Amino acid sequence: MGLQPGDPHYRAYVGPPEKYDLVAAMQFNLLTFLGLREHHYLLDIGCGSLRAGRLFITYLLPGRYFGIEPNAWLIQEGIRHEVGNDLIRMKQPTFSHDSNFTLTIFNREFDFLLAHSIFSHAAEHQIRRCLSEARKVMKPTSLFAATFVQGETNYEGQNWVYPECVTYTLEHMQRLAREHGLNCTPIRWPHPNNQTWLILTRTDFPHAIPTLDVADYLDLQRQLRQCREHLARIKNHPVIKLGLKIRRVLRKI
Repeated sequence: MGLQPGDPHYRAYVGPPEKYDLVAAMQFNLLTFLGLREHHYLLDIGCGSLRAGRLFITYLLPGRYFGIEPNAWLIQEGIRHEVGNDLIRMKQPTFSHDSNFTLTIFNREFDFLLAHSIFSHAAEHQIRRCLSEARKVMKPTSLFAATFVQGETNYEGQNWVYPECVTYTLEHMQRLAREHGLNCTPIRWPHPNNQTWLILTRTDFPHAIPTLDVADYLDLQRQLRQCREHLARIKNHPVIKLGLKIRRVLRKI
């Protein structure tokens, strides 16, 4: 039986392992669409095993990527299997293992914040804490991209739920954002796990958010599908398979 979401494996623990590449591409494409450039400072909330971090760390200039992940083993495994110590030394990302959404721990503001599949597991008091901290580290022009699972009811529990998801209404998420000085705008961006993307901005600084028309949306879905198919072909190439086999043997030596 294959790996299941939530299994103690660095790719499975953060979601469906067969979508690891696709979800990474989705996040990277969204932020660059929103204006992320190599000189910006990015805070990746719940960066996990660097599923998307491996793309952002490579893309951003040294010292620009910051990640928070309570499970230190996920970052360690992500570095070991996906990023490599050489890139870490070159790009100098900064990590925190804080478990209470203390985004101010880095003592700086960020141009972009990302919280993929965090609110989809969080209790309301945890979302409030994250929004409160986010507001403190956002510049007037900052963009905060986050996902949640939209439903007809709001989760009323007090605990983090994982690997299952919890739901909130869009109205409820927008109300929570307003209470913390943030505008909350849904954006039509494709998500393979049917989560809804939100873009949060400061209420005291109106900021135009790029929009997708239907043609752009369908084209993006096509590009993501082609990206996934291309990566699958690369992974199954005989030379790549041989290289992976040699790497596994060398690690055992």
